[in-house]
Amino acid sequence: MYEKKTTIINEAGLHARPASELVKKAKTYEANVTIRKLNEELSVDAKSLLRVLAGGFIKDTQVAIAADGPDEVKAVEELVGLVRSRFGEEV
Repeated sequence: MYEKKTTIINEAGLHARPASELVKKAKTYEANVTIRKLNEELSVDAKSLLRVLAGGFIKDTQVAIAADGPDEVKAVEELVGLVRSRFGEEV
């Protein structure tokens, strides 16, 4: 298992468009991928749009993205990069 921490920096958090981008990217990996708030135990499946949206990942939420599988490092690094890029949204 590989895990990395980052912060949601989008003004509107992980609303529908960035959440769907995260899920779409997560589905390209063989590894199981999860995202969770750092102050909570419960992880959600990053390949499920409904679960990501229900996670309530608002602006400034510190999260951990984790993966377990053959491409776990690549999955986590690229998903963290996607979060840090603001999913292409303007500031």
